[in-house]
Amino acid sequence: MTTAVYTSDHEDAGSALHWLASHNDTFDHFINGVFQTPSGTTDRIEVINPATGERLASIPRGTQADVDAAVASASEAFKTWSQLSGFERALHLYAIARAIRENARLFAVLETLDNGKAIREARDADVPLVVRHFEHHAGRAQTLGVDHPNHKPRGVVGQVIPWNFPFLMLAWKVAVALATGNTVVIKTADSTPLTAMRFAEILMEIGLPKGVVNIVNGDGSTGDALVRHPGIAKVAFTGSTAVACKIRTATAGSGKALTLEAGGKSPFIVCEDADLDAAVEGIIDAIFFNKGEVCCAGSRAIVQESVVERFLAKLKRRMSRLRVGHPLDKTVDIGAMNSRAQFDKVTGLIALGEQEGATKWQPDSCLLESCQCGLFIPPTLFTNVSPAHTIAREEIFGPVLVIMTFREVGEAVELANNTRYGLAASVWSQTMDVAFDIASRIEAGTVWINCTNQFDAAVEFGGRRESGWGSEGGDRGMLAYLTEVDQPPVEPRVPEPEDRVPEPVVGLTLHRTRRNLIGGALKRPDGDRSYRINGPGGVFLGNVGHVNRKDLRSAVEAAAKAFLGWRGKTGHNRAQILRFFAENLTDQRLDIIERLRAQTGISFEQARQEFDASVEALFWNAAYADRNAGTVSRVCGPMLVTTLSEPIGVIGVRATDELPLLGMVAPMAQAIAQGNTVVMLAGTRPISALDLVPIAQSSDLPGGVVNILTPEAPDEAAVMLAGNYDEVGSFWYFGYDPDTSRRIEEVSIGNLKRTWVSDGRRLNWLDPSILSARALAEATHPKAIWVPFGA
Repeated sequence: MTTAVYTSDHEDAGSALHWLASHNDTFDHFINGVFQTPSGTTDRIEVINPATGERLASIPRGTQADVDAAVASASEAFKTWSQLSGFERALHLYAIARAIRENARLFAVLETLDNGKAIREARDADVPLVVRHFEHHAGRAQTLGVDHPNHKPRGVVGQVIPWNFPFLMLAWKVAVALATGNTVVIKTADSTPLTAMRFAEILMEIGLPKGVVNIVNGDGSTGDALVRHPGIAKVAFTGSTAVACKIRTATAGSGKALTLEAGGKSPFIVCEDADLDAAVEGIIDAIFFNKGEVCCAGSRAIVQESVVERFLAKLKRRMSRLRVGHPLDKTVDIGAMNSRAQFDKVTGLIALGEQEGATKWQPDSCLLESCQCGLFIPPTLFTNVSPAHTIAREEIFGPVLVIMTFREVGEAVELANNTRYGLAASVWSQTMDVAFDIASRIEAGTVWINCTNQFDAAVEFGGRRESGWGSEGGDRGMLAYLTEVDQPPVEPRVPEPEDRVPEPVVGLTLHRTRRNLIGGALKRPDGDRSYRINGPGGVFLGNVGHVNRKDLRSAVEAAAKAFLGWRGKTGHNRAQILRFFAENLTDQRLDIIERLRAQTGISFEQARQEFDASVEALFWNAAYADRNAGTVSRVCGPMLVTTLSEPIGVIGVRATDELPLLGMVAPMAQAIAQGNTVVMLAGTRPISALDLVPIAQSSDLPGGVVNILTPEAPDEAAVMLAGNYDEVGSFWYFGYDPDTSRRIEEVSIGNLKRTWVSDGRRLNWLDPSILSARALAEATHPKAIWVPFGA
């Protein structure tokens, strides 16, 4: 048997070095279509080649003044860019794609020089995907009005890109922002700015209008100034979970939209019937691609016990053939870690893995002579790992793989979901029903079946839990950069004169305290306390239970328990129940309308309008329960990608005060139609919320799907529910206090809980079509399942 011998074959870096020299190895900010000298500081950051330690260039450390100038430029450009037709924007995007393709080799070499990734990865993966994003979004710009009617661009978008895929992440964010009519301020990663600087030149060459894209260099302080800037309408971030939490805190209460793509600890499940040779190639790509500096890296291999020994033997043999060395060498598989700080972090976690008792294995001779000066780490494998080990829990972000085993599929799913992250996963099995069963049960935004690390601009990519929220790519990626067109303001309803306010209907003024609905049963408040509800003019309407922390806990537990069963029902079945709910609500029409008038003092016609809108909301969401299953995407390559809309889980809702009935019914219907369960907090007029209790009990709703509580201070209860219960996957706040909106966003950062808050605005619930696209996006996670398709 002959063993292949590799010789070095370095990519010529001459053109890239010549380009750097033409700029005197010095770059400034790109603002308003030109490179501008930084304002008020001479502080600069050195850009280092991690493979050699040599200086490549320097960039300025951006200041608040630089960010102000960039945002001002983008704001001015937005006035005209947002008014261009989709066709005109498409022409610009296509021109960018064409220019990048013509400069592909230069971009690949620059990316390799300052990132340390292998040239074949930059050349064959990163740059082609960059081109794909601009070309795909040229098409999206063209069809924007058809795909997303009644939407408009948000304004100036602040984008913070990471150092592991600096050019690709720039494309992911810039292409969609421009397609949707927004303008952009980008903050580059301080260690990898070179491709962004060449990209700026491309924009000048193709004639992109000045100010549409602005690039500010700098470090974390520059990024902080950008995300806090009042002129930014949306922030898009890719990076660590820790920084994502800081951004969530910095933007709380600002009304800024967010897309946060954060960390991961992705499982790689190998079943006993898998093609083990293919699975080994898959795991090599999953964890050692880009040196393991990948947020969705398959860093946790979960292998069935019956094949683990065979799998390990094949894996070690394959790892022994990997080549670690100078990243410009075309024969190299693993390049240099991006920075000294990252090198030290990864080597420290490797040492900790050994200290905690795991068994380390590294190939003997994979490091080439070219590794002597740079930040190189050999591919590393750990066995004898338990879920409690640090290396099994923490994102290492380096070429380090841990192996754990399972006996049956349920255990594999449990191990896979035993993480605070939820970005991606990979499943290997020749039995498709087994593979799809596992994929459906894994809590992650992307699942690859018998493949790994597949990406395309047409497919949503995003995380759950501490992997962030929001999607990049696909329809939801577009929607994240759009907002609903301005609607006529919803004016507060003026009560009728007191002499026309109806008396409370018979039976309403009984002193019996009306109970809350928890787990399908009527429940007295834990403290046996109640409070009075008065109508206009102080007319006593009744007593309702005072909710405390224990009541909230009981409701959350009931909703969490009901979730698995409710999500498992078909959309058709959920639609039937919603329509049955509407029928039962209609049976109580006159009584409910009169109690609505007694609380608010509004006219019979206004109360009738609210009641009819509540019935329509139930039917509207029943329709979407039966049609929002997902999509199939066309991608570049022999892949079939199905994107499913999966429920979030338990959703907490603080209902609006102004529409006591519709404000409960509409968000409840939106959430449960998509398979979620809810904990509903009534507003300051809770009688109508309690009118829903017997209707929910008689409408075939399983116990715990809808829980209705009547806190005396609903805003304080909302903050408590959003901040103290990790089982709550998202919180919707529709009160009118902007400070409570801010507090809810702040307390949600503990586990990066999703939020939908009013920021003090009055949402128009009377027309269910207005909020439908937003509600569908807020009520579900996308899950993209990739399967190889064809011969």
